[in-house]
Amino acid sequence: MADPFEVRMRFSSQLQHLNASTTSAQKAAQYALRYKDMDEDLHSCILEQLEKTSMNTRANIMYFIEHLLESASKDRQNEYVRMMQRDIIRVVDAVCPEDGSGAANVKVIRKVLQGLRNKSILLEQTVIEIEGCLKERDTSADLGFSSPANGDAPSAVDHSAARSSRNGSATANSHRPDKRQIEQRIEEDRERHKRMRESMWAVPTDIDEDAMKLYDDTSDLGPDDHRLAEEEWEEYVREGEKAKCRHMRKAANVNGVSSH
Repeated sequence: MADPFEVRMRFSSQLQHLNASTTSAQKAAQYALRYKDMDEDLHSCILEQLEKTSMNTRANIMYFIEHLLESASKDRQNEYVRMMQRDIIRVVDAVCPEDGSGAANVKVIRKVLQGLRNKSILLEQTVIEIEGCLKERDTSADLGFSSPANGDAPSAVDHSAARSSRNGSATANSHRPDKRQIEQRIEEDRERHKRMRESMWAVPTDIDEDAMKLYDDTSDLGPDDHRLAEEEWEEYVREGEKAKCRHMRKAANVNGVSSH
């Protein structure tokens, strides 16, 4: 039997080193499922890492959670699903705290929650209630991850408002991500968007099954089909003759005009 302390340490390391690649999330999810007898300990490990790592890592852990719950649901390992359903509010609060430090993660949370709802892992009512909380935290444009929407310079009114709210903005500025974190987030978002575009063109693995189902649902070729094909061919020939006659008349008219 594996040492619980060692399992926890390795799992924590995997969570800390998650990135935008699907491979890293799938590897961590497989590790958690492999040691399902320690599911409560590994679940607490997820919560612990969500509350101590950087905001970028928390976003990656949020995407990992979707992979984990989807795999656990398919394998009927419902303990991970049950515990995450119970603690989903705590997860959201860690990935996007009320103090505004995780405002850039609001879109991440929304995307993952929608995915879990579509997979029937989270109730729609739960997602709606969390969305109500997220609306108050969606201020990413003020925290350095986004530029002004119209690119305009701030007006005198903006400067006046800024001076009047200087005390309130001091807290937000203290949570502003540094340059390295912003660059890392941009790179990871670019990688996710690339994968999303690739998945749109992915060929389903069950295409042969769909083709066979379509073949089975198609009726056998009979006399009526032959008669219909002959009628369509005759119609095609008539249309071709009409088009040919029109071209010949047009050519004759052109020749007649040119001879004069």
